[in-house]
Amino acid sequence: MSTLTELLELSLDEKTIIAEYIWIGGSGTDLRSKARTLPGPVTDVKKLPKWNYDGSSTNQASGADSEVILYPQAIYKDPFRRGHNILVICDAYTPQGDAIPSNKRAAAAEVFAKKEVAEEQTWFGLEQEYTLLQKDIKWPLGWPKGGYPGPQGPYYCGTGADKAWGRDIVNAHYKACLYAGIQISGINAEVMPGQWEFQVGPAVGISAADQLWAARYILERITEIAGVVLSLDPKPVDGDWNGAGCHANYSSKSMRAEGGYGLIKEAIEKLGLRHKEHMAHYGTGNEKRMTGQHETADMNIFSWGVGNRGVSIRVGGDTEKEGKGYLEDRRPSSNMDPYEVCGMLAYTTLVWKPGLWNGHIRIYKGEYGRWVAMVLCNESLKTSFRAICSLLQGSWEEASMDVIDEICFVMGFVYFLML
Repeated sequence: MSTLTELLELSLDEKTIIAEYIWIGGSGTDLRSKARTLPGPVTDVKKLPKWNYDGSSTNQASGADSEVILYPQAIYKDPFRRGHNILVICDAYTPQGDAIPSNKRAAAAEVFAKKEVAEEQTWFGLEQEYTLLQKDIKWPLGWPKGGYPGPQGPYYCGTGADKAWGRDIVNAHYKACLYAGIQISGINAEVMPGQWEFQVGPAVGISAADQLWAARYILERITEIAGVVLSLDPKPVDGDWNGAGCHANYSSKSMRAEGGYGLIKEAIEKLGLRHKEHMAHYGTGNEKRMTGQHETADMNIFSWGVGNRGVSIRVGGDTEKEGKGYLEDRRPSSNMDPYEVCGMLAYTTLVWKPGLWNGHIRIYKGEYGRWVAMVLCNESLKTSFRAICSLLQGSWEEASMDVIDEICFVMGFVYFLML
């Protein structure tokens, strides 16, 4: 009589494969999957057929019109079935071909297809923090039931039975991702006991987001086998404990080239102007995590610094020293959608052209750039600025950049004297 293990390890004919189609459910964080038999092997995602599922059972469609179509987007080797079997990352569309609301990949793909983004060969390194929970009580792995371990300090990158819990799960995930072809670059125990991190990247463009979702799926499957619950809650335990984020390291080709540090600082200025827009798409529950404590910035205040882990955007000391490199956006929460985060970083820094009509000012190189920021940070000066533009050119919304330069310089200098 065969055992379950023996049956699971049965080899298949090379001309037949099992493809596990994976997609994001209606909550925006839950992962769903189902398998189908296909002729194989398959290495080109374009050769995979579309498939459908019941969207009314995933909170993505109504019962009266429940069919949702899966479009295959990325292929990875299946570490569970092995052989020529594959994992397939998909996004979801209506039968008419429109992306459903929870499909954030479609919008990100449009951003990465833009000429100004594609030419810059954007790189992303995503640091996924997560917490392992005891299945029956939903309490961090290794913590006493209803109690707490010792205070934070010895757990970050710690070793020992009294400091690191869940290492076999973490190492199994690490090797499974490498087997799958995911560009996982490392792992470490985090500050809060029972919390870990893995890093994906550097990877180019939207592939970084595809790989992070694939790595999350693999981790879900491994914790399922281990009888442990995976949590992406950004603040799984209240009190004096670190939360969980998913920091996004980002660079463009120009940032990585000689003189790129100036472009990094320009990108940071743009990110500051769109801080609220980014925070609205950087995950749920971030207000509990981003309090200005536990290596976070206040989520309502944009900030940046070199080597500072208590800011919105951190620049590494090596980047400042070498005059080129990357920035680290520390704002995304652990449950963020990487399609949104990566897409917004590329869009804001490479595509977006802020203008007066949306309450901001154009970001440009020039001696008056700092005065511009001062004017727009002060409501009374902003009102005066608009009035002067209207007086000189009929409409503040159509004021020329030369006029804007001069007005901002004068008003910014006045504001500076008032400080």
